[in-house]
Amino acid sequence: MQREQEKDEDDDEIVCLDESFFINRDYQITTFKFGPQVLNLLCLQSASTDYDLTGQIVWPGAVLLNNYLSQNSEMLKGRSVIELGSGIGVTGILCSRFCDEVVLTDHNDEVLEILNKNIELQSSSGNSSYAGLTAEKLEWGNKDDIEQILQKHPRGFDIILGADICFQQSSIPLLFDTVERILQFRAGQCRFVLAYVSRAKVMDVMVINEAVRHGLDVKEVIGTRSIISNLEGVIFEITLKQASEF
Repeated sequence: MQREQEKDEDDDEIVCLDESFFINRDYQITTFKFGPQVLNLLCLQSASTDYDLTGQIVWPGAVLLNNYLSQNSEMLKGRSVIELGSGIGVTGILCSRFCDEVVLTDHNDEVLEILNKNIELQSSSGNSSYAGLTAEKLEWGNKDDIEQILQKHPRGFDIILGADICFQQSSIPLLFDTVERILQFRAGQCRFVLAYVSRAKVMDVMVINEAVRHGLDVKEVIGTRSIISNLEGVIFEITLKQASEF
């Protein structure tokens, strides 16, 4: 009887915490510079270790991709872009200075919150170049999410962007399911530009193999392989195999 009472007392001390307990909203406005382009964005200064909100900070692959895009901004002019795993939006918001339309996406509601805050921050700056910048929820491999976005944007997209989005092995097939569907929507007129940062050889192999398994052609962009934050990064251009000349 005493043990049961002790157990009941222990149970009374258990506090059930929802996800919001682990969420860090200590965002700070941070200045990023890519070539002549200067961005002021809200972000965390470090990732949370208690909850999967890695999208609230800027990762090395985003720096690699943004430097590449700022040096090759002609590839963006007049284009429509969708970014996968946008995080705080540092890549998509840079692109919005050149593109006609940019759709930022993420699967996490808290990350979408900071995405929308950063879109509002750009709008409040009075810079008209941020027109056509929106955020949408997209869980990789979720057919409903993908189709809803394509219904909202019936002309599809010219470019899919991904910056440092290959972390978990389980997510890679879903990533390429999503990429393949968006590429097929405008077959021959869309490409996936992926800034990849190598952290494990097994992932290096898996990314290429999954792309090939999905009927995609992977080409390394010459001159982009470099060391960033002590890691090797590279930019790939990925297309449908029958559209590899695009």
